[in-house]
Amino acid sequence: MSWYGGGFAPYVSVAERRRKAAKEVGKLKKKGEVLKPIVLSGRTIANTFWGKAWCNNLESYSDYSNRLPRGRTYVRNGSVLDLKVANGEITALVSGSSIYKVKIIIAKVVINKWNKIVKECAGKIDSLIELLQGKFSKAVMEIITHPEKGLFPHPKEIKLSCSCPDWADMCKHVAAVLYGVGARLDDKPEELFMLRQADHIELIANADTTSLTKSTANQNDQILEGGDLSSLFGIDMGNVSKKERASKKTGNKRLSITGKKIKPKEKVKRKMTSANKNSKKKLRR
Repeated sequence: MSWYGGGFAPYVSVAERRRKAAKEVGKLKKKGEVLKPIVLSGRTIANTFWGKAWCNNLESYSDYSNRLPRGRTYVRNGSVLDLKVANGEITALVSGSSIYKVKIIIAKVVINKWNKIVKECAGKIDSLIELLQGKFSKAVMEIITHPEKGLFPHPKEIKLSCSCPDWADMCKHVAAVLYGVGARLDDKPEELFMLRQADHIELIANADTTSLTKSTANQNDQILEGGDLSSLFGIDMGNVSKKERASKKTGNKRLSITGKKIKPKEKVKRKMTSANKNSKKKLRR
């Protein structure tokens, strides 16, 4: 039981909570509400890097330690009927002795802190898929999850509210929602960046720019060393025939459209001159 203002709240069994929840969900759906419940496949709340990192960050603060266990129980029992994430905001419906509305405000990540994260991660994350799946080096994990310099919010950056009569800011309903966010990040890790109002594409864009600069530098080196202009102008010169290479080496032999060799102008002129002389001799005779 939880202590409310006038005493302990009456105990409500899990079965009774679920019955009430189903009834309330039916009413909301009839009104056209689209609900996004937290449904776990087992007792494990989070399985991926992002979900686990969120829950670990949550449990690292002593401010929340007394209320978190009840929250874990609630989220495992399917009590989080709806959880929506927007820029810097979480709204949810949680089933208890009644249906309670939870709202959590999370402060935007400080710009200087975010810029440092982007800078430190530059060139270390190769793709958007790699980022969202949490498949990157230990160095990047340490940057993102750093207690002071990382992306996850501190208690002072989180404002909690619930419509239940519990006097504590961190009631079990709020705790259930916070754990629910960890479960949600398993499927939609981009919502963490939405909460902190940071553009996760910047991490990839920075990486792409870095790798592109390196790639361009390497190509320029190859161009200067090998004299191959094809990469500079984007022309595919890979399939050069033996005849074409031979023509490049000789320099004085050219190919016509039909592929026949064209003789240099000087030789043509000499032949024309000799032909003219022969014709003049014939005329004299």
